[in-house]
Amino acid sequence: MKRLTKFEKMKWNLQFFAEPNTNVTTDSGLSGEMKTYYEDTLLDEAEPNLVHDQFADKYPIPKNGGKSIEFRKYDSLPKATQPLTEGVTPDGKKLSMSTVTAEVAQYGDYIVTSDILDMTAIDNNVVQSTKILGSQSGRTLDTVTREVLAGGTNVMYAPKVASGVETAVTSRKNLDATAVLSMDLIFMAAALLKGQNTPYAKDGGYVAIIHPYAAYDLMRDEEWISASKYAGSTQLFEGEIGKIANVRFVQSTEAKIWKDATCPTGLAVFSTLVLGAHAYATTEIEGGGLQHIVKALGYGDDPLNQRASVGWKATKVAKRLVEQYMVRIESCSAKWSALAEAN
Repeated sequence: MKRLTKFEKMKWNLQFFAEPNTNVTTDSGLSGEMKTYYEDTLLDEAEPNLVHDQFADKYPIPKNGGKSIEFRKYDSLPKATQPLTEGVTPDGKKLSMSTVTAEVAQYGDYIVTSDILDMTAIDNNVVQSTKILGSQSGRTLDTVTREVLAGGTNVMYAPKVASGVETAVTSRKNLDATAVLSMDLIFMAAALLKGQNTPYAKDGGYVAIIHPYAAYDLMRDEEWISASKYAGSTQLFEGEIGKIANVRFVQSTEAKIWKDATCPTGLAVFSTLVLGAHAYATTEIEGGGLQHIVKALGYGDDPLNQRASVGWKATKVAKRLVEQYMVRIESCSAKWSALAEAN
Protein backbone atom coordinates (compact mmCIF):
# COMPACT_ATOMS: atom_id res chain seq x y z
CA MET A 1 0.00 0.00 0.00
CA LYS A 2 1.40 3.42 -0.99
CA ARG A 3 2.25 5.74 1.93
CA LEU A 4 1.09 9.31 1.49
CA THR A 5 3.64 12.10 1.81
CA LYS A 6 3.03 14.93 4.27
CA PHE A 7 2.11 17.23 1.37
CA GLU A 8 -0.36 14.70 -0.07
CA LYS A 9 -2.01 14.27 3.33
CA MET A 10 -2.37 18.04 3.67
CA LYS A 11 -3.83 18.30 0.17
CA TRP A 12 -6.29 15.50 0.88
CA ASN A 13 -7.41 17.01 4.20
CA LEU A 14 -8.01 20.41 2.61
CA GLN A 15 -10.71 18.92 0.41
CA PHE A 16 -12.95 18.69 3.47
CA PHE A 17 -13.22 22.49 3.36
CA ALA A 18 -13.96 22.80 -0.37
CA GLU A 19 -17.47 23.51 -1.58
CA PRO A 20 -18.74 20.45 -3.51
CA ASN A 21 -19.85 22.50 -6.54
CA THR A 22 -16.64 24.54 -6.89
CA ASN A 23 -14.75 23.93 -10.15
CA VAL A 24 -11.10 24.70 -10.81
CA THR A 25 -10.48 27.95 -12.64
CA THR A 26 -10.07 31.54 -11.62
CA ASP A 27 -10.99 35.06 -12.60
CA SER A 28 -8.94 37.93 -11.31
CA GLY A 29 -10.79 40.66 -13.17
CA LEU A 30 -12.02 41.47 -16.68
CA SER A 31 -10.97 44.15 -19.14
CA GLY A 32 -13.63 45.87 -21.20
CA GLU A 33 -12.66 43.81 -24.26
CA MET A 34 -12.92 40.55 -22.34
CA LYS A 35 -16.27 41.54 -20.84
CA THR A 36 -17.62 42.21 -24.33
CA TYR A 37 -16.16 38.93 -25.57
CA TYR A 38 -17.87 36.93 -22.85
CA GLU A 39 -21.19 38.74 -23.26
CA ASP A 40 -21.13 38.05 -27.01
CA THR A 41 -20.27 34.40 -26.34
CA LEU A 42 -23.20 34.08 -23.93
CA LEU A 43 -25.62 35.60 -26.47
CA ASP A 44 -24.22 33.49 -29.32
CA GLU A 45 -24.87 30.34 -27.29
CA ALA A 46 -28.29 31.45 -26.03
CA GLU A 47 -29.92 32.76 -29.21
CA PRO A 48 -30.11 29.50 -31.24
CA ASN A 49 -32.11 27.98 -28.38
CA LEU A 50 -34.70 30.75 -28.42
CA VAL A 51 -36.87 29.02 -31.01
CA HIS A 52 -40.16 30.03 -29.40
CA ASP A 53 -39.09 33.69 -29.30
CA GLN A 54 -38.36 33.91 -33.04
CA PHE A 55 -41.85 34.93 -34.09
CA ALA A 56 -42.89 37.09 -31.14
CA ASP A 57 -43.37 40.83 -31.08
CA LYS A 58 -40.35 42.07 -29.11
CA TYR A 59 -40.59 44.67 -26.36
CA PRO A 60 -37.64 46.26 -24.53
CA ILE A 61 -37.13 45.66 -20.83
CA PRO A 62 -38.59 48.65 -18.98
CA LYS A 63 -36.06 50.71 -17.03
CA ASN A 64 -37.07 52.11 -13.65
CA GLY A 65 -40.64 51.20 -14.45
CA GLY A 66 -41.32 48.60 -11.81
CA LYS A 67 -41.99 44.96 -12.62
CA SER A 68 -44.81 45.49 -15.13
CA ILE A 69 -44.54 45.71 -18.90
CA GLU A 70 -47.33 46.78 -21.22
CA PHE A 71 -47.87 45.00 -24.53
CA ARG A 72 -50.03 46.79 -27.11
CA LYS A 73 -52.26 45.35 -29.81
CA TYR A 74 -54.25 47.24 -32.45
CA ASP A 75 -57.74 46.27 -33.60
CA SER A 76 -58.72 46.04 -37.26
CA LEU A 77 -60.97 48.70 -38.75
CA PRO A 78 -64.47 47.78 -39.99
CA LYS A 79 -65.15 47.82 -43.75
CA ALA A 80 -65.78 51.23 -45.29
CA THR A 81 -68.81 50.24 -47.41
CA GLN A 82 -70.60 53.61 -47.36
CA PRO A 83 -70.06 55.43 -50.71
CA LEU A 84 -68.36 58.80 -50.52
CA THR A 85 -70.41 61.91 -51.18
CA GLU A 86 -68.97 64.12 -53.90
CA GLY A 87 -67.12 67.08 -52.41
CA VAL A 88 -67.73 65.96 -48.82
CA THR A 89 -64.85 64.76 -46.66
CA PRO A 90 -66.04 61.89 -44.46
CA ASP A 91 -65.18 61.46 -40.82
CA GLY A 92 -61.97 59.46 -40.38
CA LYS A 93 -61.32 56.66 -37.93
CA LYS A 94 -59.25 56.51 -34.80
CA LEU A 95 -56.81 53.77 -33.98
CA SER A 96 -58.34 51.29 -31.59
CA MET A 97 -55.65 50.00 -29.27
CA SER A 98 -55.86 47.68 -26.31
CA THR A 99 -53.12 46.80 -23.86
CA VAL A 100 -52.08 43.62 -22.10
CA THR A 101 -50.04 43.97 -18.93
CA ALA A 102 -47.64 41.33 -17.66
CA GLU A 103 -45.20 41.13 -14.76
CA VAL A 104 -41.59 40.39 -15.60
CA ALA A 105 -39.57 37.87 -13.59
CA GLN A 106 -35.87 37.13 -13.24
CA TYR A 107 -34.11 33.85 -13.97
CA GLY A 108 -30.46 32.90 -13.60
CA ASP A 109 -27.75 30.47 -12.58
CA TYR A 110 -23.98 30.41 -12.05
CA ILE A 111 -20.88 28.21 -11.86
CA VAL A 112 -18.42 28.59 -8.98
CA THR A 113 -14.72 28.47 -9.86
CA SER A 114 -11.59 28.31 -7.70
CA ASP A 115 -8.19 29.96 -7.61
CA ILE A 116 -6.15 26.85 -8.43
CA LEU A 117 -5.57 27.70 -12.09
CA ASP A 118 -4.17 31.05 -13.21
CA MET A 119 -6.33 33.00 -15.61
CA THR A 120 -4.81 33.64 -19.02
CA ALA A 121 -5.82 36.46 -21.41
CA ILE A 122 -8.93 34.49 -22.34
CA ASP A 123 -9.29 31.63 -19.84
CA ASN A 124 -10.61 28.50 -21.54
CA ASN A 125 -12.47 27.46 -18.37
CA VAL A 126 -14.36 30.73 -18.21
CA VAL A 127 -15.13 30.47 -21.93
CA GLN A 128 -16.43 26.93 -21.50
CA SER A 129 -18.47 27.95 -18.46
CA THR A 130 -19.94 30.82 -20.46
CA LYS A 131 -20.85 28.51 -23.35
CA ILE A 132 -22.54 26.02 -21.04
CA LEU A 133 -24.39 28.78 -19.21
CA GLY A 134 -25.35 30.38 -22.52
CA SER A 135 -26.99 27.17 -23.68
CA GLN A 136 -28.74 26.81 -20.33
CA SER A 137 -30.00 30.39 -20.38
CA GLY A 138 -31.33 30.04 -23.92
CA ARG A 139 -33.17 26.80 -23.14
CA THR A 140 -34.53 28.24 -19.90
CA LEU A 141 -35.85 31.44 -21.47
CA ASP A 142 -37.23 29.52 -24.44
CA THR A 143 -39.18 27.30 -22.05
CA VAL A 144 -40.67 30.36 -20.34
CA THR A 145 -42.15 31.43 -23.69
CA ARG A 146 -43.07 27.88 -24.72
CA GLU A 147 -45.15 27.26 -21.60
CA VAL A 148 -47.16 30.43 -22.26
CA LEU A 149 -47.85 29.38 -25.86
CA ALA A 150 -48.72 25.83 -24.78
CA GLY A 151 -51.55 27.29 -22.70
CA GLY A 152 -53.32 28.75 -25.74
CA THR A 153 -57.04 28.11 -26.09
CA ASN A 154 -57.11 27.41 -29.85
CA VAL A 155 -56.49 23.64 -29.97
CA MET A 156 -56.88 20.88 -32.56
CA TYR A 157 -56.49 17.17 -31.76
CA ALA A 158 -55.30 14.61 -34.28
CA PRO A 159 -58.09 12.12 -35.05
CA LYS A 160 -57.76 8.41 -34.32
CA VAL A 161 -57.50 6.21 -37.38
CA ALA A 162 -58.62 2.57 -37.42
CA SER A 163 -59.04 0.54 -40.62
CA GLY A 164 -58.94 3.75 -42.62
CA VAL A 165 -61.78 5.33 -40.63
CA GLU A 166 -61.13 8.56 -38.69
CA THR A 167 -62.67 9.21 -35.28
CA ALA A 168 -62.66 12.78 -33.95
CA VAL A 169 -60.84 13.42 -30.68
CA THR A 170 -61.89 16.20 -28.32
CA SER A 171 -59.32 15.91 -25.52
CA ARG A 172 -55.65 15.07 -24.99
CA LYS A 173 -56.57 12.07 -22.85
CA ASN A 174 -58.52 10.45 -25.70
CA LEU A 175 -55.64 10.47 -28.17
CA ASP A 176 -53.92 7.18 -28.98
CA ALA A 177 -50.95 5.94 -31.01
CA THR A 178 -52.96 6.18 -34.24
CA ALA A 179 -53.67 9.90 -33.72
CA VAL A 180 -50.64 11.17 -35.63
CA LEU A 181 -49.83 14.50 -37.22
CA SER A 182 -50.89 14.66 -40.86
CA MET A 183 -50.81 16.97 -43.86
CA ASP A 184 -54.55 17.44 -43.56
CA LEU A 185 -54.22 18.78 -40.02
CA ILE A 186 -51.65 21.34 -41.16
CA PHE A 187 -53.90 22.48 -44.01
CA MET A 188 -56.81 22.71 -41.57
CA ALA A 189 -54.79 24.81 -39.11
CA ALA A 190 -53.66 27.16 -41.88
CA ALA A 191 -57.24 27.47 -43.15
CA LEU A 192 -58.47 28.21 -39.64
CA LEU A 193 -55.91 31.00 -39.24
CA LYS A 194 -56.66 32.41 -42.67
CA GLY A 195 -60.41 32.26 -42.01
CA GLN A 196 -59.87 34.38 -38.91
CA ASN A 197 -57.89 36.97 -40.92
CA THR A 198 -54.68 36.10 -39.14
CA PRO A 199 -51.80 38.09 -40.69
CA TYR A 200 -48.94 36.05 -42.10
CA ALA A 201 -45.95 35.67 -39.86
CA LYS A 202 -43.21 35.93 -42.48
CA ASP A 203 -42.87 36.15 -46.26
CA GLY A 204 -46.49 35.42 -47.15
CA GLY A 205 -46.99 32.43 -44.89
CA TYR A 206 -47.45 31.02 -41.41
CA VAL A 207 -44.82 29.30 -39.28
CA ALA A 208 -44.95 26.14 -37.20
CA ILE A 209 -42.77 24.94 -34.31
CA ILE A 210 -42.54 21.16 -34.27
CA HIS A 211 -40.72 18.43 -32.33
CA PRO A 212 -38.48 16.04 -34.36
CA TYR A 213 -40.66 13.08 -33.33
CA ALA A 214 -43.80 14.75 -34.67
CA ALA A 215 -41.90 15.89 -37.77
CA TYR A 216 -40.90 12.27 -38.44
CA ASP A 217 -44.49 11.40 -39.35
CA LEU A 218 -45.01 14.55 -41.40
CA MET A 219 -41.79 14.49 -43.42
CA ARG A 220 -42.54 11.06 -44.85
CA ASP A 221 -45.44 12.48 -46.88
CA GLU A 222 -44.71 13.18 -50.56
CA GLU A 223 -46.17 16.69 -50.23
CA TRP A 224 -43.42 17.68 -47.80
CA ILE A 225 -40.92 20.19 -49.27
CA SER A 226 -37.47 20.08 -47.68
CA ALA A 227 -35.86 23.42 -46.81
CA SER A 228 -32.85 22.46 -48.91
CA LYS A 229 -35.01 22.83 -52.03
CA TYR A 230 -35.82 26.50 -51.44
CA ALA A 231 -32.95 27.67 -49.22
CA GLY A 232 -31.24 29.51 -52.06
CA SER A 233 -34.18 31.84 -52.67
CA THR A 234 -35.49 32.25 -49.11
CA GLN A 235 -33.88 33.37 -45.87
CA LEU A 236 -34.32 30.41 -43.53
CA PHE A 237 -35.36 30.70 -39.91
CA GLU A 238 -33.22 29.21 -37.14
CA GLY A 239 -34.01 25.48 -37.20
CA GLU A 240 -36.14 25.56 -40.37
CA ILE A 241 -36.53 22.12 -41.96
CA GLY A 242 -39.21 22.46 -44.64
CA LYS A 243 -42.70 23.58 -45.53
CA ILE A 244 -46.17 22.48 -46.49
CA ALA A 245 -48.06 24.89 -48.74
CA ASN A 246 -47.71 28.25 -46.95
CA VAL A 247 -46.61 26.88 -43.56
CA ARG A 248 -42.86 26.84 -42.83
CA PHE A 249 -41.62 24.47 -40.11
CA VAL A 250 -38.98 25.11 -37.45
CA GLN A 251 -37.80 22.01 -35.61
CA SER A 252 -36.79 21.98 -31.95
CA THR A 253 -36.33 19.35 -29.26
CA GLU A 254 -37.78 21.99 -26.94
CA ALA A 255 -41.20 21.82 -28.63
CA LYS A 256 -43.65 20.88 -25.89
CA ILE A 257 -44.14 17.22 -24.91
CA TRP A 258 -46.68 16.12 -22.33
CA LYS A 259 -46.53 12.74 -20.61
CA ASP A 260 -48.67 12.87 -17.50
CA ALA A 261 -52.14 12.15 -16.20
CA THR A 262 -53.68 14.34 -18.93
CA CYS A 263 -52.29 12.02 -21.63
CA PRO A 264 -53.27 8.53 -22.78
CA THR A 265 -51.66 5.95 -20.49
CA GLY A 266 -47.98 5.43 -21.27
CA LEU A 267 -47.97 7.74 -24.30
CA ALA A 268 -46.39 11.13 -24.86
CA VAL A 269 -48.34 13.86 -26.64
CA PHE A 270 -46.56 16.33 -28.94
CA SER A 271 -47.42 19.98 -29.51
CA THR A 272 -47.13 21.57 -32.95
CA LEU A 273 -47.70 25.33 -32.86
CA VAL A 274 -48.92 27.05 -36.04
CA LEU A 275 -48.50 30.81 -35.72
CA GLY A 276 -49.36 34.03 -37.49
CA ALA A 277 -47.94 37.50 -36.88
CA HIS A 278 -48.63 39.39 -33.63
CA ALA A 279 -49.98 36.30 -31.87
CA TYR A 280 -47.79 36.84 -28.82
CA ALA A 281 -45.11 39.09 -27.40
CA THR A 282 -42.01 38.70 -25.29
CA THR A 283 -39.31 40.87 -23.81
CA GLU A 284 -36.07 41.38 -25.70
CA ILE A 285 -33.03 39.37 -24.64
CA GLU A 286 -30.43 41.86 -25.85
CA GLY A 287 -30.21 45.32 -24.34
CA GLY A 288 -30.64 44.38 -20.68
CA GLY A 289 -32.68 41.21 -20.90
CA LEU A 290 -29.74 38.80 -20.57
CA GLN A 291 -26.64 39.65 -18.55
CA HIS A 292 -23.30 37.88 -18.22
CA ILE A 293 -21.95 38.19 -14.68
CA VAL A 294 -18.38 37.40 -13.62
CA LYS A 295 -17.32 37.79 -10.00
CA ALA A 296 -13.59 38.02 -9.22
CA LEU A 297 -11.77 36.05 -6.54
CA GLY A 298 -12.71 37.17 -3.05
CA TYR A 299 -16.31 38.19 -3.68
CA GLY A 300 -18.78 37.58 -0.89
CA ASP A 301 -17.62 35.60 2.14
CA ASP A 302 -14.24 34.51 0.79
CA PRO A 303 -11.42 35.78 3.08
CA LEU A 304 -8.71 33.79 1.27
CA ASN A 305 -9.70 34.78 -2.29
CA GLN A 306 -10.38 31.16 -3.24
CA ARG A 307 -13.57 31.44 -5.22
CA ALA A 308 -14.87 33.28 -8.28
CA SER A 309 -17.99 32.70 -10.34
CA VAL A 310 -19.44 32.95 -13.83
CA GLY A 311 -23.18 33.39 -14.18
CA TRP A 312 -26.14 34.78 -16.06
CA LYS A 313 -29.30 36.65 -15.13
CA ALA A 314 -32.26 37.52 -17.33
CA THR A 315 -35.49 39.47 -17.01
CA LYS A 316 -38.24 37.88 -19.04
CA VAL A 317 -41.95 37.50 -19.61
CA ALA A 318 -44.08 36.26 -22.52
CA LYS A 319 -47.76 36.86 -23.17
CA ARG A 320 -50.33 35.64 -25.68
CA LEU A 321 -51.91 38.66 -27.38
CA VAL A 322 -54.45 37.29 -29.86
CA GLU A 323 -55.61 33.71 -29.28
CA GLN A 324 -57.08 33.28 -32.77
CA TYR A 325 -53.69 34.04 -34.33
CA MET A 326 -52.26 30.73 -33.13
CA VAL A 327 -53.32 27.09 -33.29
CA ARG A 328 -51.87 24.25 -31.24
CA ILE A 329 -52.13 20.78 -32.75
CA GLU A 330 -51.77 17.89 -30.30
CA SER A 331 -50.86 14.47 -31.65
CA CYS A 332 -49.19 11.17 -30.81
CA SER A 333 -46.75 9.05 -32.79
CA ALA A 334 -46.96 5.31 -33.30
CA LYS A 335 -43.17 5.13 -33.25
CA TRP A 336 -42.18 7.68 -30.63
CA SER A 337 -44.98 8.29 -28.12
CA ALA A 338 -44.12 5.26 -25.99
CA LEU A 339 -40.43 6.24 -25.90
CA ALA A 340 -40.51 10.03 -25.49
CA GLU A 341 -40.40 11.77 -22.14
CA ALA A 342 -42.01 15.02 -21.03
CA ASN A 343 -39.92 18.17 -21.35
